[in-house]
Amino acid sequence: MTSPVALITGASRGIGRGIALELARAATHDFVINYAGNEAAARECKELCEKASDGKVRVEIVQADVSIAADRARMIDFVKQTFGRLDLLVNNAGVAPNVRADLLDAGEESFDRLISINLKGPYFLTQAAAKLMIESPTLADFQKAIVNVTSISAYTVSTNRGDYCVAKAGLAMMTKLYAVRLAEHGINVFEIQPGVIETDMTGPVKEKYDKLFAEGLTPINRWGKPSDIGKSVIAVAHGHFPYSTGQVFNVDGGFHLHTI
Repeated sequence: MTSPVALITGASRGIGRGIALELARAATHDFVINYAGNEAAARECKELCEKASDGKVRVEIVQADVSIAADRARMIDFVKQTFGRLDLLVNNAGVAPNVRADLLDAGEESFDRLISINLKGPYFLTQAAAKLMIESPTLADFQKAIVNVTSISAYTVSTNRGDYCVAKAGLAMMTKLYAVRLAEHGINVFEIQPGVIETDMTGPVKEKYDKLFAEGLTPINRWGKPSDIGKSVIAVAHGHFPYSTGQVFNVDGGFHLHTI
């Protein structure tokens, strides 16, 4: 039996690794772990996933920078040559600003970097991936899907990292665009909005958020874990939302809720 195939970008560490591990534990999809520069972390993730699946799934790694067109093309070609199909794309790769700068002082270099990696890369990777998914025969019991990992920053204002907020807001609109365009091909598109997740990206602001959690930042008052995001991707990967597309899943401990 042919197994469905997934591609997870930025999967060597953090949220991406959490998604990969949950997909491995589910043992339903073969998948590709994409990384930009940390090969050691990617190989470690591959080994952890193989162990988590008890060897039931095939896991491969591919280096590619999603902001570079040639890398995106090479990554999709790798998936096609290795597995011959694609059923699930998880656009997870993303970066934070190197330096947080006030909106009135922020420079174009940081803006260009974040838009290129966090928005332009996923936008055109999805374009290429969708074409391969359309070519791939649909497997019984599995829904073809694209998942965009955005952030609460898609709607929450941080004036010292406006570039990040704008990029994530753009990714949220991209979800809606592709949801409409790909519905006729049986490909559902979803957005996952993580809240404050405990990763190396949030390490530099740990003290700030520890204090906010102590003050009751969220109804489920704890740091989120990469596995929390992974479990939501599994629900999509297993086709549990066949009559939904363009849907936003808040995985944020209830941060999005307005209370009085």
